[in-house]
Amino acid sequence: MKQPTLPFWQVWNVSFGFLGVQLGFALQNANVSRVLSDLGADLHSLSLFWLAAPIMGLLVQPIVGAASDRTWNRVGRRRPYILGGAIAAALGMLLMPNASLFVAFITPMLFGGLMLALMDGAFNVTMQPFRALVADMVPNEQRTLGYSIQALLINIGAVIGSILPFVLTNVIGLENTAPKGEVAPTVTWAFYIGASALFLTVLWTVIRTKEYAPAEYNRYKGLTAAVAPAVKPSLLKRLGDFWRLFINMPKTMRQLAIVQFFSWFSLFIMWVYTTPAITQYIWGIEAKWFDSDYLHSLETIPPEIAAAKGAAGDWVGIIFAAYSLFAALFSIVLTRIANRLGRKLTYSLSLLAGGLGYMSFILFQNADIVHVDLLITQVDVPQGALDLLIPMIGIGIAWAAILAMPYAILAGSLPADKTGVYMGIFNFTIAAPQIVSGLVAGQILKYVFHNEAIYIVMLAGIFMILGALSVYFVQDNNATSDAAPVPQGH
Repeated sequence: MKQPTLPFWQVWNVSFGFLGVQLGFALQNANVSRVLSDLGADLHSLSLFWLAAPIMGLLVQPIVGAASDRTWNRVGRRRPYILGGAIAAALGMLLMPNASLFVAFITPMLFGGLMLALMDGAFNVTMQPFRALVADMVPNEQRTLGYSIQALLINIGAVIGSILPFVLTNVIGLENTAPKGEVAPTVTWAFYIGASALFLTVLWTVIRTKEYAPAEYNRYKGLTAAVAPAVKPSLLKRLGDFWRLFINMPKTMRQLAIVQFFSWFSLFIMWVYTTPAITQYIWGIEAKWFDSDYLHSLETIPPEIAAAKGAAGDWVGIIFAAYSLFAALFSIVLTRIANRLGRKLTYSLSLLAGGLGYMSFILFQNADIVHVDLLITQVDVPQGALDLLIPMIGIGIAWAAILAMPYAILAGSLPADKTGVYMGIFNFTIAAPQIVSGLVAGQILKYVFHNEAIYIVMLAGIFMILGALSVYFVQDNNATSDAAPVPQGH
């Protein structure tokens, strides 16, 4: 039985919650290092706090994905997980900037780390069944439309989330400086707005989308009702089967895992250390102002230091929004370029552009103040900060390719009956390099670069270029490009 096509606005409704989820992700990526630093975290310990993100992605996505496959109740199949995850994520976003209120029970820095784990785990609880919901509800002939709407909403959410603290400072007029041990009001209110947007957009999808009943779903998908096995396999046997699939993964998947290691190692460094890097390098704030022992020895933070850290933190939102915007624009032409140049060459050149973008940070240290008209407001920033929009072009190109090209290359190498499980295994190649980066990057920053964060960004550039070179060794079994963009996440 043919699955019915959906009206445009129904396809829109199915994906609308992505807007809020990506808005939350963008706020997290651009501001969590700033929040944790304000709460007292040392530079070299930031990456350890950020380990919560990839670990949660590694643990939560496979479990929730499998659970939602087996769930059929009055609320639906995917919707219970989508709504539950959104509620938990919104709660984490509301509580994290208020960590100082819980000092009687737990140190603010540790509380902030726990809220990061809650937020990221909840984002993953929401995102995994969200992806499956789109696949469930949108028929094959509307997949292109569905993925296009999804990509649009993802990038709109990313841009809004990234610039929100900047807008609250420079358009609304909220204070962007943080008293000692607290979080700046602009960041606090940005998280409040983000939590509300996340919950309301997800609620819209949950209310406006009616999932198919099991029998109806099976007819549309050409499936027969699953018959429970007479004897459920033991956990040991299931782990053994999974391990055999893992060690016998297709050759192309192993080769892509090397590329993924280099590229996601670099991305993790960017998310964690861009704020301290440009605060030190362009705004001229010494590394000691990110040292928790030194800050604890002071009664108050000098106003000029707090103002510079606040301005730099806001500007990170602008440049992160810029790379999301450039990624969205490049995604429009990515398929055409890949069809002309080949997927491997396109992928490699894109990563090279990102690597050069990271390494070019070292060129932009001009502290001369310039007046910038951003249409929504006007602001005075160092020339070097404005110039950082240039490397964001390369980083946006790399981000667009990372979201699409590995999946395009991988799809042609997977056995049809094992595609789902291997795509789940492939998520390890996203989480594992971030975990490695989190464990070692802070130590490298402390003992090799002496907490000068600009150099850890340079290291990210080197790793991204190594990723570009390693694409050469990947075997692409199918020369055409047909991958759809996938949501951001960990």
